[in-house]
Amino acid sequence: MIRSPFASPDRLTGQDAETEAESEARRIALEYLAEAWNDAEDDGVDGQALAHAALFAALATLVEGHGEDQTASFAEKLADRIRAGEYTVGRTLQ
Repeated sequence: MIRSPFASPDRLTGQDAETEAESEARRIALEYLAEAWNDAEDDGVDGQALAHAALFAALATLVEGHGEDQTASFAEKLADRIRAGEYTVGRTLQ
């Protein structure tokens, strides 16, 4: 079984100019998500199903808070960030 992809809360950055308080809030939020993710997997929920549900919930929340255009602009940048390894768990950062 693959455990939560959120295994390392310190990896949640995504923003270059993030304040320390914002970084801490995101780290805490990620800990909550990791715990819920692991609980769901322990209950037999498939990791891929969790990932799709999490993406839907995240995007819906971003649309609600920032609107469709701004969220779409954010999402357009994800492909390059994924290819650059920002979401690869377990890689060595240099």
